[in-house]
This record gives sequence, structure tokens and C-alpha cells, in this order.
Amino acid sequence: MRYLILSLLIYSCTAQWHYNKAIKKGLEITTKSDTIRITTIDSIPVIRDSVIVYERYFTTKDTIIQYKDVYIPKTIREIRIENKFIRDTIRIKENAQIKLAKEETKQTKAENNWYQKFLLGLVLGVIISTLIGYAIRMKR
Repeated sequence: MRYLILSLLIYSCTAQWHYNKAIKKGLEITTKSDTIRITTIDSIPVIRDSVIVYERYFTTKDTIIQYKDVYIPKTIREIRIENKFIRDTIRIKENAQIKLAKEETKQTKAENNWYQKFLLGLVLGVIISTLIGYAIRMKR
């Protein structure tokens, strides 16, 4: 049993095998470069009219930096999780829009019922005026 485990550890997959398999599945390694310009100020003493004056010289140096950018393809599980997240956010937005639309219709219905308020005020005014008139008659 020991020898079986030892042989599995010795003859396991190498990094090169995993690398080749990843390239077959869509791994892309791109070398990108960027140029950085460095500006330096140099000053040199110069004698003019028996006075020491420092003249400035600007020098620039270009440096190229290269780095490797690796694109790793997503697994099926990662794609599913992203799709679920997108689907859920769309549902939340749609539900919020539906709630806003319902609230707006309630507000417009309340604004359109002005005649009901007018009739209610008219009826209450008539009732109150008759009660006041009745109370005045009772005092006489």
C-alpha cells in the first residue's frame, strides 16, 4: 500500500501538463509593454559677466516595461453564478418599477376624485346648516 501511494505521488501530473491543458482550454498569455518617460533636470554652473549662473538642462529617458497578462477562462460554475446575479438584479429592478407604477396610479386616482370630496363637503355643509337652524329654532 505504501508503494502505491508513493508511486502516485512520484508520477503525478506536472506543472507543464497542467499548463498545456490550460492552453488547450483557452488560456491566453499576452505580453504587453508600456513606455515610461522620465524627465530629469540637470543644472550646470556657467560664468557670465563674472557671476556664476546655473543653467538648467532637461533630459528625458525612455524606459520600456514589459509584463505578461494572463486571460483565464471562467468555469461553468462561475458563469452560472454571474448569470443568476444578473437575473436577480433585473427582477429586483422590475419589481421596483411595478411598485412605483402602482403608487403613481394610486396618486392619480386620488387626484381624480375631487368631485367626491366636493360632494362630501356639500353634504356635510347642508347637514351642519340644518343642525344649526334646528338649534336656533329650539332656543326660541
